[in-house]
Amino acid sequence: MQEFRTEPYSDFSEPGPEARYRSALVQVESELGRIAPLVIGGERVITDDLIRSVDPSRPSLEIGRASSASAAHVDQALAAAWEAFRDWAARPVGERAEIVSRIGDVLADRKYEMAAWQSYEAGKNWAEAEADVAEAIDFCHYYALQATRMDVPTYDYPGERNESFLIPLGAGVVIPPWNFPLAILVGMTVGPVVAGNTVVLKPASATPLIGSKFMEVAAEAGIPPGVINYLPGSGAAIGDVLVDHPRTRFVNFTGSKEVGLRIGQRSAVVQPGQTWLKRAFMEMGGKDALIVDETADLEAAAAAVVASAYGYQGQKCSACSRLIAVEAIHDDLLERVVAAASGLEIGPPSGNFPVGPVITDVQHRAILDEIERGRAEADLVLGGEAVDLEGGYYLEPTIFRGVRPDARLAQHEIFGPVLSVVQVADFDEAIAVANDTEFGLTGGLFSQDRDRVARATREFHVGNLYINRKITGALVGIQPFGGFKMSGSNAKAGGPDYLRLFMEMKTVAERL
Repeated sequence: MQEFRTEPYSDFSEPGPEARYRSALVQVESELGRIAPLVIGGERVITDDLIRSVDPSRPSLEIGRASSASAAHVDQALAAAWEAFRDWAARPVGERAEIVSRIGDVLADRKYEMAAWQSYEAGKNWAEAEADVAEAIDFCHYYALQATRMDVPTYDYPGERNESFLIPLGAGVVIPPWNFPLAILVGMTVGPVVAGNTVVLKPASATPLIGSKFMEVAAEAGIPPGVINYLPGSGAAIGDVLVDHPRTRFVNFTGSKEVGLRIGQRSAVVQPGQTWLKRAFMEMGGKDALIVDETADLEAAAAAVVASAYGYQGQKCSACSRLIAVEAIHDDLLERVVAAASGLEIGPPSGNFPVGPVITDVQHRAILDEIERGRAEADLVLGGEAVDLEGGYYLEPTIFRGVRPDARLAQHEIFGPVLSVVQVADFDEAIAVANDTEFGLTGGLFSQDRDRVARATREFHVGNLYINRKITGALVGIQPFGGFKMSGSNAKAGGPDYLRLFMEMKTVAERL
């Protein structure tokens, strides 16, 4: 297999990429209104119970509907996954890797189409949507290559032949989030699959059509029936059933802390008929901080803060939701950040505006509630209001200053375009404040002081630390991604040890 290279991004200021994206938007618009089926053992199943998906920038526009699974479908899907497992696990790893790599190739061929679906269903502008697809492509190619490199070296022993090797676990459950409805969904799925496992994939209810398009791509690339089974459905209807099921071998989850903790607790319970300890991997939230000290390039720092805080409307677990500024530069930096954020245009993702809608009406109301609470905790210096555009779920980029380190604004994950600014006396206090949350996902430092960079490297307790750049946008194979503390199990997606999570080691010793 070829050496891994990340998928390049387009320059949409050039006429070629712009025209291709607009053409993809027209193509996808012509397909809206479709009904996405369940996929069980390769069979497409349309149910009477349907999940309605709408454009968050124009909720009156229905993207389509997805069949909603029941507990009976869970039984069928896990049975299909275990049936497919025998053949899939027995295939040479090179064959599995070739198919998964081909999924990446098909995604690359259809990159603008897959991105355009996200502009409609997930509310992503062109750059955010294309980056999501590029990451999905990278996961396929990177994990396919890593699967061929899973050797287990052992030492020789006189008079014996000894070998240790990795084998797949079995049939597992994949539960991805809505905010990276292709990238994270694909990475969480193809990682276990290329290692020889089979899966039941339950997409987020806000973005089931994008997941259904992935299933089309996987079939086009030649994935065998039953290796990936697709079950949209509400968490209340099938979430616990999937996690609790005695035939579920592992659970791979990305989402909120609350749901992740629930999955962890339920996965630990051995159900009647269950003959293993389930493995469960939870990647959860963040309350990510970017520290700026008095030696920093303030113009670059302000640009990085705005990009990290308001990219995809702050709906990233890695988003900058806390700006920690030392007193000496606090006012100057805040002025620059406010000016840059206030200049961000708001509008529909199909029009490629910098700020689009948040994902759902429920999320929209929840963020507004948090902003209202915040008014009693700190000074609102920018935004704080809903924006009325065709009934879409828009919010102004919002900034609070004078936020206490222990305030809800500085501790609770809001998951929206809300930035809390905390003033500190010096770098020592900045590190202490940055670490003083239950989360530990991403963080950043802007500083020209090499001793402080070294201290942050040692002491800033996050899974992904960024120096003098934005704190979002981890690249597969370059910045393995996963956090500490209540941010999850540090599974490090896009890293060399990820596939190992879904395998177990067997040792065979033979006396000669």
